Amino acid sequence: MVKPLSGDRWLMLVLLGLDAVVLGVLELFFLPLRVGPLDVVPLPLTVLVGALSTPWLVLTAGRLVRPGLSWVPLAVWVVTVLGVGLFGPGGDLVLVQDWRALLLLGAGALPAAMVLGGGLGRATADRAVARG
Repeated sequence: MVKPLSGDRWLMLVLLGLDAVVLGVLELFFLPLRVGPLDVVPLPLTVLVGALSTPWLVLTAGRLVRPGLSWVPLAVWVVTVLGVGLFGPGGDLVLVQDWRALLLLGAGALPAAMVLGGGLGRATADRAVARG
């Protein structure tokens, strides 16, 4: 039987979800960053931010809230990136239509999904051991 979350854990889950929203929006808005003398070289630094921050949010949710709820930051991040990216502020398309968008989605979601799979696997194994 899974116990209900305490108030502190609910607050932590909400804060991790808000972190995922803020990170997703910032990663989207800075994705088209370009450098060089004529701004011709794309520099998608936010892909690296997504690749590091999204798995960290999933891992933190698994440790501080509950392993079974570690999917929440990943789901919030994906919904934010796709929602704001496709139906952005004022109906603008914020998600750039090139390789950088795929790179952001892949680099943010795949490592987080791998961390999520490991956390859920550990949670299932822990429950099996607890049952005896």
